[in-house]
Amino acid sequence: MEFVRKLPIPMEVKEMYPLTAPMAASKEKTDIEIKKVFTGKSDRFILIIGPCSADREDAVIDYIMRLREVQEKVADKILIIPRIYTNKPRTTGDGYKGMLHQPDPHEKPDMFAGVVAIRKLHMRALAETGFGCADEMLYPANYRYLSDLLSYVAIGARSVENQDHRLTASGLDIPVGMKNPTGGDVSVMMNAITAAQHKHTFIFRGWEVNTEGNPLAHAIMRGYVNKHGQSIPNYHYEDLIGLAEVYAKSGLANPAAIVDTNHANSGKKYLEQIRIAKEILHSRRHSEDIRSLVKGLMIESYIEDGCQKIGDGEVYGKSITDPCLGWEKTERLIYDIAEQL
Repeated sequence: MEFVRKLPIPMEVKEMYPLTAPMAASKEKTDIEIKKVFTGKSDRFILIIGPCSADREDAVIDYIMRLREVQEKVADKILIIPRIYTNKPRTTGDGYKGMLHQPDPHEKPDMFAGVVAIRKLHMRALAETGFGCADEMLYPANYRYLSDLLSYVAIGARSVENQDHRLTASGLDIPVGMKNPTGGDVSVMMNAITAAQHKHTFIFRGWEVNTEGNPLAHAIMRGYVNKHGQSIPNYHYEDLIGLAEVYAKSGLANPAAIVDTNHANSGKKYLEQIRIAKEILHSRRHSEDIRSLVKGLMIESYIEDGCQKIGDGEVYGKSITDPCLGWEKTERLIYDIAEQL
């Protein structure tokens, strides 16, 4: 292991790139509206939507500006939280790990440049669109670099069993979605939610810290992979009824679930997200328990359909990780969802 350089701590980076008062006010307004949904005070439907990975600032901001226009038209029914995922888990450890590691996918990793790039990207989104956005907490110790910017955090399927993720989530004051693990065991996810909702004392970034517990920690159903490597969905009516029953016995605060329409739920067949989203809406209409539990969807979407490899001409606004719905289909889907709510 080679120690390359000592990086600035989060407080120092925040001083280099501070939030303005209007940006802080926009985030506070967003946070209040999101929390209302998870506490049952609002029946608006959440869409956590955006690229699989935030690979370049210009295209991501372009995409989010488009979301802002759509948000104004569906504001009475839908609350959009753009995905700006700047850290990417890699199953084998190989491949593009996101903007944090490589602000330029063509260059070698540069962690300080990455920290600056992801902070500036989230700041632009907040300043130019008013959106407080979502990111995945791949590295718990790095959360503080963005803690004054994020309005939603997801814990991935590979991280949900990790104690550091669970304990850190217990100290956040925004909703944290805990995905079911890749093997599909819902009890693992529910244990993670329980841990995140409880108080803890632990070591964080060299400090002894106390947390009060996060009552907004909740489930994300993303499908799973069986022992034969086959994708198995868990968004169907029976799966959601089963989750509602588990929640009813759990004693957890604010029962809630977000359903991921891609990943193992779609078998990464990105066009299936449209059908899956509409099936979930049908299940919500059929069952009051599901309607109360399922607060929204997670959708992978960008400007262009599909995905591409790094270096293949690189079409603007086309994913360089998992395939995504293009903008035209995305816009139509959002309006369709609004009509069916």
